[in-house]
Amino acid sequence: MCERTTAFRTDTDAIRDECVSFVRSTVTTADADGVVIGLDGGLGSTVAATLAVEALGPESVSGLVLPSSKIGSRSAQNAEAVADLLGIDAERIHLQPLVVRFSELAPQTDLHGDPIARENLVARLRMTMLYLTANATEQLVVGTTNKSDRLLGSFTKHGDGAADLRPLGGLYRTEVEAVADDLEIPAFVRETPAAVGFYPGRSDSHDLDVPQSVIDAVLRRLVETDDDRDRIATTLDIDRETVDRIAQHHEATAHKRRHPPTPRAP
Repeated sequence: MCERTTAFRTDTDAIRDECVSFVRSTVTTADADGVVIGLDGGLGSTVAATLAVEALGPESVSGLVLPSSKIGSRSAQNAEAVADLLGIDAERIHLQPLVVRFSELAPQTDLHGDPIARENLVARLRMTMLYLTANATEQLVVGTTNKSDRLLGSFTKHGDGAADLRPLGGLYRTEVEAVADDLEIPAFVRETPAAVGFYPGRSDSHDLDVPQSVIDAVLRRLVETDDDRDRIATTLDIDRETVDRIAQHHEATAHKRRHPPTPRAP
C-alpha cells in the first residue's frame, strides 16, 4: 500500500507563517482581545493553540479543559500540561453535572445507551462554554478541526464544528502532522489519542483502519480532481474497497457540511 503518493504541502515554515498571520489578522479585524480554545490533549487543539500563542502571545490566549467523565481525565491532564508548556491560562470545567441534568430533563433520550447522542450533547456543551467565555472576555473562539475532519464529517454540527476562526481548516491531517513536527509538539500529545471525556473509544481517529496519509490522498483526489474511484485506486496503488469506504464516509456526512436549507424568495 502506498503511504504518500499524492503531493501534500511540505513547506511547513510557510504554512506556519500563514496560520499565524491568519490568526493575528482575524483577531485584529474583529477588534477582539484574543482567543479562547478548547484544549483536549490531542494534536489538533495543541497545534492550534501553539499557533495562536505565536500569533498573539500567551497573555491573549485562554484555554478551557472540558472533560465530561472520568474517562477523559488523562486527556484533561495532557491538556493542562500543554497549557503549562505554552504559558497560557487554562481552566478545567467538568461537564458531567450538565450531562446528568440534561438526561433528567430529556428522559426520552438514553444518553448512557446512545453514545452518539451523548457525544453530540457534550460537543455542544463544550462549544456553549467556549462561547460563554468568549462573550465575557471579548475573545474569539478558535476551532481545531482540519480539512480531513470536515471532509469525513468528524465533527458535531453546532459543536466542535462551530468556531469564529479555523486556522487548521485548510490543512489535511497529514499536513497538520507535518506542522506539528516543525512545532516540536510534545511526544505525549503525538502518541496519545484525545479521548476528550466523551465516551469509551472516542478519539481523533476516523475508525477507517487506514493510514492517515492514504485517507488524505483519497480525499484529496475525491474533492480536488475529476478522478473516478477506479482511477484513484490505481493511481494510489490501493484496493478499490478502501477507496469506496473512504468515499462513502465522505458522502454520508455531506449533510454536516451544507448550510441549512432556506426557502427561495418569491
